[in-house]
Amino acid sequence: MATLNIKNLPDKLYKKLQRRAKAKNLSVAQEVTQILSAAIEEGEPESILALRGLGKDLWKEVDPAAHIENERRSWD
Repeated sequence: MATLNIKNLPDKLYKKLQRRAKAKNLSVAQEVTQILSAAIEEGEPESILALRGLGKDLWKEVDPAAHIENERRSWD
């Protein structure tokens, strides 16, 4: 297993890591490993079909043609 040394880690950041690790009953190294793993893991690609209907309640009372026209006018 590899070892990672971090130079010039701000004390404030290290203290936050310590508190976060302690709250989860983990070592600082374990917490950093979890944070890094979550940050770089590739998730499953989302299907465009999964987005169907997303935000439709926000647009319920909006006329699409009028909205587009207003947007276009705002560019001038």
